[in-house]
Amino acid sequence: MAASVERMCGAALRRSRRLSFAEFCVLQSVLADCSFSWQKNLSLRKTLIIWKQPPFRTFFTDRRKLHTAPVVRTFRLRPFHFLVATGGGYAGYRQYEKYKEEQLEKMGIEIPIKLASKWEVSLYKSVPTRLLSRAWGRLNQVELPTWLRKPVYSLYIWTFGVNMKEAAVEDLHHYRNLSEFFRRKLKPQSRPVCCYHSVISPSDGKILNFGQVKNCEVEQVKGVTYSLESFLGPCTSTEDVQFSQTSSCNSFQNQLVTKEGNELYHCVIYLAPGDYHCFHSPTDWRVSHRRHFPGSLMSVNPGVARWIKELFCHNERVVLTGDWKHGFFSLTAVGATNVGSIRIYFDRDLHTNSPCYSKGSYNDFSFITNNNKEGIPMRKGEHLGEFNLGSTIVLIFEAPKDFNFHLKPGQKIRFGEALGSL
Repeated sequence: MAASVERMCGAALRRSRRLSFAEFCVLQSVLADCSFSWQKNLSLRKTLIIWKQPPFRTFFTDRRKLHTAPVVRTFRLRPFHFLVATGGGYAGYRQYEKYKEEQLEKMGIEIPIKLASKWEVSLYKSVPTRLLSRAWGRLNQVELPTWLRKPVYSLYIWTFGVNMKEAAVEDLHHYRNLSEFFRRKLKPQSRPVCCYHSVISPSDGKILNFGQVKNCEVEQVKGVTYSLESFLGPCTSTEDVQFSQTSSCNSFQNQLVTKEGNELYHCVIYLAPGDYHCFHSPTDWRVSHRRHFPGSLMSVNPGVARWIKELFCHNERVVLTGDWKHGFFSLTAVGATNVGSIRIYFDRDLHTNSPCYSKGSYNDFSFITNNNKEGIPMRKGEHLGEFNLGSTIVLIFEAPKDFNFHLKPGQKIRFGEALGSL
């Protein structure tokens, strides 16, 4: 390049005017010195640039030589990107597994059980679901502008298949926030209460499991159990709770049975986000005791219930115990993700999803006092409580051996329909 510049300058000088041979030689030497110094500086700059940059890696193949860019400049591993990639991949994998399970259910094929390992459960419980649920609860209380209510509620209705024709108020502009919409009341004639059966469904939902309690284990779904004692908590020897301590057998299950010849039965009902969120009394009974278990707020949908053993024992729950005409009776409202708020209408002292709690602790409250020896009487179908979103109701009760359920696993059921009878 320097030689070409030199020739061009020489030609230009010759065209401009005629030079003597001596002048031309002097000019030639000056240009040569300048060219040498320019080439020297250029080579030095190239050396510095090469020294600063990481060396390129070269790979040889049979056909051609390949060069790769420096690794430091093309790829930087950052924690946020790593978490997003791994979390998104794992969520996608779980959704794919859920899709396969749904297809197997439609085909009538039994789904193989794959229980989560301890580290998977610990990892799931490390997610701040309680904090997220409180944030969701605050968001639900925010009043929506009138013009925004119909689009938001319509999207929710379309996503979860809500039947607004059953609502007492069908006008979507009536509900000021999401919380009011979730807790909407139904028309009286939309849920007739069955009078011919002793136990009715306390809520809308899906039947996950039902049957007799055996060996102090209860099935949350078919093949996946949890401990009855861990779920209800230890027996109380006080007069407030109708537990029998005189049973010939010392097992926890037999301590709950108050009448000879009776058995313990259970029924698990899952409330989806699109279901009616209130729950009612499933029979005529007296509530004598409330036990509140603070805990995690993991999802309780059937896929997770099939994956995590003793899921209901990990989650926050409110256990109501008492007695009915055949002996012991209990109804448990189990919390879930975004369902930290469990409300019992006659219990104003109950506060769920508190920021601070002791792991493994529980709070007892007795409804039997000096002025009230019978507790809280509940009539079949009477309003009992509500969730802020879908969750789970677990019934555990004592009944004679000829008690029969009128159910099928996985069937949809509505409040007021028969669960079983003698």
